[in-house]
Amino acid sequence: MINIPSFLISATTSGSGKTTLTLGLLRAMKKRGLKCQPFKCGPDYIDTKYHDISSGNHSINLDLFLSSSNHVQNLYSKYGLKADVCIIEGVMGLFDGFDRMQGSSAQIAELLNIPIILVINAKSMAYSAAAMLYGFKNFYKNINVKGVIFNFVASDSHYQFLKEACNDVGLESLGYLPKNMNIEIPSRHLGLTLDKDFCFDDFADNVAQLIESHIDVDRLLEITKTDILAIDNKTTQSNNKNLNLSIACDDAFNFVYHENIEYLKKLGTVTFFSPLNDKELPHSDFVYLPGGYPELFLKKLSNNKPMLESIHSYVETGGKLLAECGGMMYLCSNILDKDEKLYPMVNILKQNATMKYMRLKLGYRSFSYNNIEIKGHEFHYSSLTDLDENTLTPTLIYNAKGKEVKTNLFRYKNLIAGYTHLYWSEIDLMKLFD
Repeated sequence: MINIPSFLISATTSGSGKTTLTLGLLRAMKKRGLKCQPFKCGPDYIDTKYHDISSGNHSINLDLFLSSSNHVQNLYSKYGLKADVCIIEGVMGLFDGFDRMQGSSAQIAELLNIPIILVINAKSMAYSAAAMLYGFKNFYKNINVKGVIFNFVASDSHYQFLKEACNDVGLESLGYLPKNMNIEIPSRHLGLTLDKDFCFDDFADNVAQLIESHIDVDRLLEITKTDILAIDNKTTQSNNKNLNLSIACDDAFNFVYHENIEYLKKLGTVTFFSPLNDKELPHSDFVYLPGGYPELFLKKLSNNKPMLESIHSYVETGGKLLAECGGMMYLCSNILDKDEKLYPMVNILKQNATMKYMRLKLGYRSFSYNNIEIKGHEFHYSSLTDLDENTLTPTLIYNAKGKEVKTNLFRYKNLIAGYTHLYWSEIDLMKLFD
């Protein structure tokens, strides 16, 4: 057991500044020479990439729909015991889960017995914050809201009204972030951008500097010291050992859960390859094509004929391949951009993916396949046309409320593909291909 600062950053609503504050704190800890372990509540795979860059350490998803309570506790122990500080970024508002509070940041905080730092969007608000804070402090007694940080504060005099609101509710105000155009993260259609022209290091440094100037970081670390218990980390293991496992990883394909990759490393040797730049697959017993932004690199992907042919041949000769979302699109006959310009792809799935009439589809997904219960998450704007009926499986897929959704799973030889991003750290992944 160790006792270190560990806390969950949550908010009253999305858009309050959780991610900005988290990234700044991660960078501030790094600048102080502390090893800070980041975590992210929920299924997000973009915020975690920013966490990685800000802290220098891999961010770990903690999700009570995708995995069991024991798994979440094991992950927190596994990574937290190696850290000087643990910072967990919440999801949406504090009590927002997939079913009332189920899967919410509040439930994660209760499970791990860690304090909560509440971020309040103070724009157009002063003493009325007291009523809001009172509600969040007292609504659910099994959590510990330890302190408050205000965001979008207009001036120090504005902050004094907010600080008085905290005092009257019995919560400690730890400071604020001022309105500042230089600490806004540009966004794109799938959430936070990963565009290369965004100078992320400058952004993180700027937020860290503002945090050190306007937030009592020492006090934050003092009041959030928490015990982290050592837990025997047991994971489901496959009988397959010493496999050659190849993972697509480049600007087009990079939406992954870190713990999924750690699972694969226990099965053999993991090699990363680039569908954008490499000419052929590595020698592989299993290939993983994760999601990403293939729609931003259609010409380059389509022009890399040797790689398209290498993957096509691999699947046709019985190679095991799992493709998710953008990876599944890449396996289609063509991808059409928003102007309906057509780009030929691998052509294993005889159907098209299109970016025209982009419409968001998202949510948790669960289904049973080969007698294995699988959980995942869907988040995309593209759609499929001219479905390949010969590869459609009869699998029924459900959302978090147990309602059937029109999400398809495709199977061709030893290829499994679909829009759902799977979380497999508690299942025997290779049995899916039996």
